[in-house]
Amino acid sequence: MTGFGILGLLWPLLRLIGLESIIGGIETTMIAFLATFVVWVLGAGFGHVPRPVLTLTLSGVLFAFLLGATTILVGDWPDHGIGLNLLAGTIEVGRSAGFGALSGLVAESIQKARRR
Repeated sequence: MTGFGILGLLWPLLRLIGLESIIGGIETTMIAFLATFVVWVLGAGFGHVPRPVLTLTLSGVLFAFLLGATTILVGDWPDHGIGLNLLAGTIEVGRSAGFGALSGLVAESIQKARRR
């Protein structure tokens, strides 16, 4: 789970190395999330992850916390007040957990297909 969750550092890393200024913000975001999805699905689908949906859902939560922490550390987190920042953080955790659960469902279907 930790290994999958660490991919939350990919997007800030791509921003720090300047990829966002070269190809654009939306494109950089899509590259980071697509790469994360592929690694999660293939890693859990072809690996021996016993419960891929639960594992990747929890990886999504860790992903969100790492993404939020690095965004704050780099200084990119907008200061809209504590209430809106908490709401944004909660939404990010939910979105990332859903992203992990979806990835886990795809990985689980790969595992089931491989068993046949």
